[in-house]
Amino acid sequence: MTSLVQFVWSEDLANYNFGPQHPMAPIRLELTVRLARELGLFNGSGVDVVRPELPSDDLLALVHTREYIAAVQQAADTGESNLEFGLGTDDVPVFRDMHTASARIVSGTVRAAEAIWRGDILHGVNIGGGLHHAMPDSASGFCVYNDASVAIARLLELGAKRVAYVDLDAHHGDGVEKAFWNDPRVITVSVHESPLSLFPGTGHPVDLGGPDAEGTAVNVAVPGGIRDGKWLRAIHSVVDPVLRVFEPEIIISQHGVDGHWEDPLTHLALSVDGMREAMSAMHRLSHDLSGGRWLALGGGGYEIVDVVPRAWSHLLGVAAHQPVGLSVPIPDGWRGYVSQRLGRHAKAAMGDDADVWWKSWEVGYDPADEVDRAVMATRKAVFPLHGLDPYFD
Repeated sequence: MTSLVQFVWSEDLANYNFGPQHPMAPIRLELTVRLARELGLFNGSGVDVVRPELPSDDLLALVHTREYIAAVQQAADTGESNLEFGLGTDDVPVFRDMHTASARIVSGTVRAAEAIWRGDILHGVNIGGGLHHAMPDSASGFCVYNDASVAIARLLELGAKRVAYVDLDAHHGDGVEKAFWNDPRVITVSVHESPLSLFPGTGHPVDLGGPDAEGTAVNVAVPGGIRDGKWLRAIHSVVDPVLRVFEPEIIISQHGVDGHWEDPLTHLALSVDGMREAMSAMHRLSHDLSGGRWLALGGGGYEIVDVVPRAWSHLLGVAAHQPVGLSVPIPDGWRGYVSQRLGRHAKAAMGDDADVWWKSWEVGYDPADEVDRAVMATRKAVFPLHGLDPYFD
């Protein structure tokens, strides 16, 4: 019997811990799960909660080199840096549980993807996943192993012919793009802050994929400072038409929430409300295009109280077909826990009371608008390769 959704979770995921001064604080996961539980999202009909197990090295090697896997294991055992493989930098400090903690995240994402492909579940969510910067042979940008890439590689191994990966993190999804740069079976679409102002400095609209897969790397590089309406306009003006032409059998989306206006590491000005709308859009696309087969992942997000827990609780709610209203009060028990644990006063409602209205591309292109220029650059580069008109659908 098919369950509606699988949530990947165990406290083991909080072992992915670079230390107390690192922006990627594992408490953000704990607070999200605690809030989602208090909202009743883990108790819904058709919701399965699955603890990820340790995967084999063979699974990791679907994407990562054996030499890199051995280097991560050695660094975890010895605590010593290995800069040749990106281990021991400020972004990726070495920690004792590095291999097992990172591999367990991969396992959670892969097992959810397998369950979706088998038809055991319709949707899957791994808020600990979305580690999109890890490269086949090196760590990068807070990411050790690339769970999304390994899950996609596993789906291809199982016979998938068209996999869509949509990355809505503020940072470019460079690791996933690189892994499938020349594979026409996988389309990677990344909507991110301009590489001129944000790590990793890649993801230009003219980056289109390899010679055997031109047009399957799609990059929308938006300027810093934009709010929800223009961000959603960019998403809908590119992601929707490209995925409809590609006709994916499964959609994997990465929902890093570091584009929020309170995030300390990026320059976008999004709200929880806008992010929830984007999550709902990916959910709708999965039902329109891939029979509901949808795997949603976490990613970046470094405001650990007022952004990550609320935003990813919305993601869990959308996937469980129990969307949480933006005006819903945050449970007093959760706010009390935050006050006691962190000495902070958390926000009182699940939304930011933001305006998320967005203008359809069909309304017209404004060459004076920097977001429209960014969207048009992508459409001009990519759309003709898919038989689409860059001006109108």
